[in-house]
Amino acid sequence: MRRTKIVATIGPASESADMLRRLVAAGMDVARLNLSHGTIEEKVATLGRVREAAEAEGRTVAVLADLPGPKPRTADLGITGFDLDEGQRLELVSGDGESTGSRLFVDDSVTENLDLDDRLAVGDGQVILRIVSLGDDRSSAVVEVEAGGELRGRPGIRAVGGGRYPAVPTRRDVVLGQQMVEAGADLIGVSFAGSAEHMEAARQVFGWGPGLVAKVETAMAVENLSGIVEASDAVMVARGDLGVECALEDVPHLQKRIIQGSVLAGRPVITATQMLESMTTAPVPTRAEASDVANAVLDGTDAVMLSGETAIGHDPVLVVETMARIVERAEHAADYQSWARNMAEATREWEPGAEGAVGEALARAAWFIAFDVGAAAIVCCTMSGGTVRAVARYRPENRLLGLTTEAHIARKMALSWGVEPVVVRDAESPEELIEQAIGEVRRLGVAADGQPVVLVAGASAGPSATPEMLRVVRA
Repeated sequence: MRRTKIVATIGPASESADMLRRLVAAGMDVARLNLSHGTIEEKVATLGRVREAAEAEGRTVAVLADLPGPKPRTADLGITGFDLDEGQRLELVSGDGESTGSRLFVDDSVTENLDLDDRLAVGDGQVILRIVSLGDDRSSAVVEVEAGGELRGRPGIRAVGGGRYPAVPTRRDVVLGQQMVEAGADLIGVSFAGSAEHMEAARQVFGWGPGLVAKVETAMAVENLSGIVEASDAVMVARGDLGVECALEDVPHLQKRIIQGSVLAGRPVITATQMLESMTTAPVPTRAEASDVANAVLDGTDAVMLSGETAIGHDPVLVVETMARIVERAEHAADYQSWARNMAEATREWEPGAEGAVGEALARAAWFIAFDVGAAAIVCCTMSGGTVRAVARYRPENRLLGLTTEAHIARKMALSWGVEPVVVRDAESPEELIEQAIGEVRRLGVAADGQPVVLVAGASAGPSATPEMLRVVRA
């Protein structure tokens, strides 16, 4: 049984009702809608089809609406796009027009604060351009291709080594995000979040309904990581832009640091970008890509993400199935007992009597007791999802059920490692809560009659909600 979740980006290759249902059946846990591409009407319609596909397959699938952020992008180059060759020269022009191999239109000025010989990365850095001349008003430039490659869709374009970004969410983010929240998006990806203040500003706009996913993709975000994690509901290791702004050799180590910090804080973390990129066109991934996915699992990530592989790839279902196989094999080799012991030591650093200390102790105890008594499952009853996230940090080998009365909370739990979301009716007493938990365990075939089950319940809401009740019951 796979525990690490799969996030798949939905695009032209995967947005039909039939394809979405096949993706759900193949193991997609979260559908990512990239708001940098297409229209908001198309994204809302796709969200509806995701809901229908999940219901048809009897699975809980979350929808992540990923905001564009302040990153300039090229005009739409289409699925076929074109190739740029090393040494080729072309003009960058601010505005909306039809790009060609000699003129590339960009939706915002990227050259305004740059100088001659400065370099620009297109996409995730597979194409590098060097400025050889600037227009009088710096709204255009002639560039030379230093590293060539294929351009498709609407790739982002930014200065190599980073740059200053306006505050996020941008005005466009606010408009698009609010429309997706109204349509029922479960998660909102906040692009280029550089500080806790950015995430708090997003919270002011979008409220507590959707989970806010902080995309860590700049050096500024790395510097402010702890504050960003605390202000977020989940975190994404956005390695594409992170690798453009930070030293490439630092990215694997930053990935480990971001994952560890996020999991310790009880925030689900997604590892993203180029995980199986060769499968955009090829039927199998490279061996390096397979190792990359497996190592992300061994690092402790909650989820691994597919981008162009499922958005514009030739066989999105095969990609998800392939990723699922790699993940399951890596989980089989993972030493989750050592992980849990290390996590237990880390959470013991709380000051006695500090806010949240009781909940931390109960979450830690849930794992220890489940392990010691050989529990068939840990069942977490939660109003916000915080309780099950607190327990999931320990990566228990027992089945982990998250019971909630709200469907939108269940969908948000679909991002957390190992969590099987279940929607139940409201319980009016502890006895009724226990009865419901045992009923769900039996219904799902999780435990045989008489097997021990650890029951954990929380009584508070919010991203840092933690357990307040712990019992061992018999199925």
